[in-house]
Amino acid sequence: MKALALFSGGKDSTLAVYEAVQRGVEIVGLLSIIPEAEDSWMFHVPNMEWTHLQAEAMELPFYRFQVKGHKEEEVEELKEILRRLKREVEFEGVVSGAIDSVYQKSRIDAVCRRLCLKSISPLWRRDAKELLKKVLSEGFEVYIVGVFAEGFDKSWLGRKVCEELVEKLVKLREKYGIHLCGEGGEYETFVCDCPLFKRKIVITEAEKLWRRNWGVLRVRKAALIKKG
Repeated sequence: MKALALFSGGKDSTLAVYEAVQRGVEIVGLLSIIPEAEDSWMFHVPNMEWTHLQAEAMELPFYRFQVKGHKEEEVEELKEILRRLKREVEFEGVVSGAIDSVYQKSRIDAVCRRLCLKSISPLWRRDAKELLKKVLSEGFEVYIVGVFAEGFDKSWLGRKVCEELVEKLVKLREKYGIHLCGEGGEYETFVCDCPLFKRKIVITEAEKLWRRNWGVLRVRKAALIKKG
């Protein structure tokens, strides 16, 4: 099956692409949706302007569209974007990185049904800690680029996801009830390398922006380099 992947540049959407490929799905392109609103219910926000580098690293076609990002309206906007792309690109399915968000998955499923597409969610209802371990065991290089929940502070920004960090996330889940993979918007990530990348990304300049109890790592400069 040929599929287009909804792609944010974070670990979940990247892992979903990786798992789909492992299952024999042919990814014909990455689709990044950039919301104007920072509180989008459907789409990732930090550092979306760099997802084209990840597409280049995977040597995949890249499509980027902007939406208003208002609740429910953005779902209709997604439908129209996919309808438009169906006229230009051959694909039968849409890959997404939904894990436990019924809100997100139900709306992607509904859009796919209306367009006669198959909704492919390789991570759906899988254990969040096991998914984080999978990211590490498969050699993903992932950095935290946004924190938006109680328990996080500025020191989390720019940290590489590793076994020690996963255990700290487990403690935050126990204390504050966060989703381990950050699917509730508690934190956001950016992938610099994974097995699908032919080249890796290096962040050469970034700035920490902190606003009282939340913050983002804004990537200012990044480039692709050879692996090894």
